[in-house]
Amino acid sequence: MVDTSLYFITAALYLLLGLRDLVSRQPVPVETPPCHPVWRVQGLLLLTLMVHALLLHRVLFASHQMVLSLGNSLSLVGAATVAMYWMASFRCRLGILQSVLMLIVAALVLAPLVLPAEKPVEYSHLLTFKIHLVISLMADGLFGVAALHAVLMSIMEQRLHDHDRPFTPLGALPSLVAMDVLLFQMIWVGFLLLTATLVSGIFFSEALFDKPLVWNHKVIFSLLSWVIFAGLLMARQLWGIRGRRAARWTLAGFVLLLVGYLGSKFVVEILLHRG
Repeated sequence: MVDTSLYFITAALYLLLGLRDLVSRQPVPVETPPCHPVWRVQGLLLLTLMVHALLLHRVLFASHQMVLSLGNSLSLVGAATVAMYWMASFRCRLGILQSVLMLIVAALVLAPLVLPAEKPVEYSHLLTFKIHLVISLMADGLFGVAALHAVLMSIMEQRLHDHDRPFTPLGALPSLVAMDVLLFQMIWVGFLLLTATLVSGIFFSEALFDKPLVWNHKVIFSLLSWVIFAGLLMARQLWGIRGRRAARWTLAGFVLLLVGYLGSKFVVEILLHRG
């Protein structure tokens, strides 16, 4: 049993990081280029992520079992998203996106305290499953960052076209062109990771169920998400899709991926009240 204080310490660190930029209104020096890492912020974010990783290790693993309840899964996806954002932030600083992400993950860290837990599963010792889980979380995390990035791009584009509405400061940001390029770079890497997830899932299914593929809602939603991202990348190559249309397809693909990963846990643990 993990001391609940570690949950609140982790959530408080994320909360402080999220509020830091919102309260100061000037997260980085003006002369610092938008695509230049701020090492103090990077270090604080890495420290917070390490504390979160310690919490997850204590919560998820017990006697070679894995407790993948809805609350723990939400916290795990949050940590993966922060990890992917931390790596992407060395390329370009994304203004208010970090604050929004930190505040969301602060809430996700506390999810296991309010959501019921399911029984531990016995297959966590399988190397195939561990590889599959890591790749899957990397894909979910990267698409999570891409989804938030797409929302930010949509807001920026809307503000540029709507001259009657007052402009809301979003922090130091690259140009829309640079952000568009970065979005599709994230989508390409996430698409490759999602493809690897589906392939590794076949081997994991065979090791666990003695079947090459189990057609459940997770597989179906993941495949639908894969089709959306494949179509988006093809549309980018053929017709140069960009802006809000690309953002909408990015959000649709991420929502399908999230529903596939968390949908059954929500139905079983919340709607059906099963532990």
